[in-house]
Amino acid sequence: MRLLFLGDMVGKTGRTTVWEKLPGLVSDLKLDFVIVNGENAAGGFGITEEIFLETINAGADVVTTGNHVWDQKDAVGFAGRHDQFLRPANYPAGTPGRGSGLYYARNGARVLVANIMGRVFMHPELDDPFKSAEAILDACPLKEQADAIIFDFHAEATSEKQCFGHFVDGRASLVVGTHTHVPTADCQILNGGTGYMSDAGMCGDYDSSLGMDKEEPLNRFISKMPKGRFEAATGPATICGLGIEISDVTGLAEKIAPLRIGPRLAETIPDFWR
Repeated sequence: MRLLFLGDMVGKTGRTTVWEKLPGLVSDLKLDFVIVNGENAAGGFGITEEIFLETINAGADVVTTGNHVWDQKDAVGFAGRHDQFLRPANYPAGTPGRGSGLYYARNGARVLVANIMGRVFMHPELDDPFKSAEAILDACPLKEQADAIIFDFHAEATSEKQCFGHFVDGRASLVVGTHTHVPTADCQILNGGTGYMSDAGMCGDYDSSLGMDKEEPLNRFISKMPKGRFEAATGPATICGLGIEISDVTGLAEKIAPLRIGPRLAETIPDFWR
């Protein structure tokens, strides 16, 4: 199975570039399943129902989120209406929406996708991500109820991300980090066969500070005083994510590599998809 994961869409330039490019990627690369993190898609803060639906229409099978999931006021209302929209699973019981779901890929495979948020340097501090993951895996084990299992681990600390990867190694197909908006160089297959990358990066303008217009963040570092609001950068966007091929027999990773399309960062498409 061929699966593509795209990192946090940031602002209008990030989301519209994904919408423009994703249909062609699905067709040209013969993708079976696509996951997009959309928590920064609305002006850099949160996501609206309209943006969510446009992302699904462009070819995403699931949209994940993170700590900005509720930044747009209508998110609480639409979260429960769409099975393809995920908020972190380790929110307390009773939180609107869902944190994981079982979906069918284009090749018929059953794909479990779970959105988990870390706790180190993160706000709000949610329930234990490791216990949440254990409960999800117990309820839907790999190669029993699911042919592939994907975790979007939305967290700040790379140590927490790496430990989470080792925690589910051999029991999940892929653990990919989101939140820091900078693609890491540690794309790998762990000892037990789980694909791993500490951060997929963002889909946004890299002439920025994490997708935000760089002037106000720079001002605050220098002066410690705000002059205005953070605004999403509007320059040309680069799509960042990773591609993975998952074994139809074991449900574990066979090949994994970064995908980057756009200006500033070196473009790359996984060799095994060329």
